[in-house]
Amino acid sequence: MSGQAPFRGGAPDADAIEAIARATIARLPAQFAQHLGDIVFAVEEYADDETLAALGLEHPLDLSGLYHGRPLGEKSSMDTGAMPDRIVLYRRAILEEWIDTGVRLDDLVAHVTIHEIGHHFGLSDDDMHALEDDVEDPAA
Repeated sequence: MSGQAPFRGGAPDADAIEAIARATIARLPAQFAQHLGDIVFAVEEYADDETLAALGLEHPLDLSGLYHGRPLGEKSSMDTGAMPDRIVLYRRAILEEWIDTGVRLDDLVAHVTIHEIGHHFGLSDDDMHALEDDVEDPAA
């Protein structure tokens, strides 16, 4: 996707994962990007036990990303006092999938990032795949 060189000398850290995700966000079509300004973005090592339990997951490597919030289409101007929407990428799960699948890390992080952004917009899986196609690096 980005033409990025392979990582050498150890696993990419949270900053490297975040940089790939932010580069993906920067390539979003304007009609999507303009509605992401208030979302808090984070990279954490693993999902916590409470999050895993809420999703019915047993192992932290089963969750590579999560959108916390209400999709835009469900929000109301009457909503007050809500926490800001958040997108969290889970570094260790992403790295495990990267190793297991052989998919380029930048492509994998872009996929997870767009999937979580898709939840923010209430998109279907087909719509998320179309958005992912729109974001692909034209130089690839």
